[in-house]
Amino acid sequence: MFEDLKPHLFELRKRLGISAISIVVAFFIMFYFHEFLLEWMIAPLNEALTEVGKKSVHAAEGMVTTNQVGGAFFVALKVSFFSGLLLALPVILSQIWMFVAPGLYANEKKMILPFIFGGTSMFAIGVAFAYYVVTPFGFDFLITFGSFKFTPLINIEDYVGFFTKIMFGFGLAFELPVFAYFLGLLGLVDDRQMRSFFKYAVIIIFVVAALLTPPDILTQLLMAGPLIILYGVSILLVRMVNPAPPLEEEEDESAEDGVAILKDALGIEDDNAARSTQDK
Repeated sequence: MFEDLKPHLFELRKRLGISAISIVVAFFIMFYFHEFLLEWMIAPLNEALTEVGKKSVHAAEGMVTTNQVGGAFFVALKVSFFSGLLLALPVILSQIWMFVAPGLYANEKKMILPFIFGGTSMFAIGVAFAYYVVTPFGFDFLITFGSFKFTPLINIEDYVGFFTKIMFGFGLAFELPVFAYFLGLLGLVDDRQMRSFFKYAVIIIFVVAALLTPPDILTQLLMAGPLIILYGVSILLVRMVNPAPPLEEEEDESAEDGVAILKDALGIEDDNAARSTQDK
């Protein structure tokens, strides 16, 4: 059994190696731009802190601080790694596709470009939605709440980790239609299965939203709402590529299969097979 798995393990190691190299190369590229990227990342935070200064007459405007020796350097590394992952995403998606490609039909193997383009685009849309819609609402609520009593001093290390968690969470969440489409294309799921799983999907979506967003109901709803809509879009996409057969056909096929199994168990020869034998 292990011998059969060896080629797959070697192929997996190769794809992981190429993905890792692409991330390292992208990391060094993005490290050159880390100052610009850090300014982009803390822009929503600075806007929220400015609002604190406008709304509060008793507390001073908040500040972004660091309490570690070399904190700025480690923040630059985190920012560069996060950005490098985004830059290397097309390569990572291509390696995922190449790993599963040997098990696909020839026409399915040609879908590599739509998979890479669709996956990269949806991840970027998820990040943009989180940055321009979710973080302004979330930071404004979390930072300004209680600011009339306290001056917010935001640790930059904690903020960068918090920010990247939200961005990656929304980026991965927006991949749902892409993966559902290709799972349907491969015949692994159909629209009826996805519809029947909807009530469980809603629970899972709210749990994921609670884990990936700040502990306030507004931000959780801003993640859960689009995810539920994306799940509905995924059902429509799967219906286009792999619609479930009508229930009547499924029942007829199940009945025929059941009769055939019963005949085999009782040793009864099929009528069509018997006639063909007599003709011969």
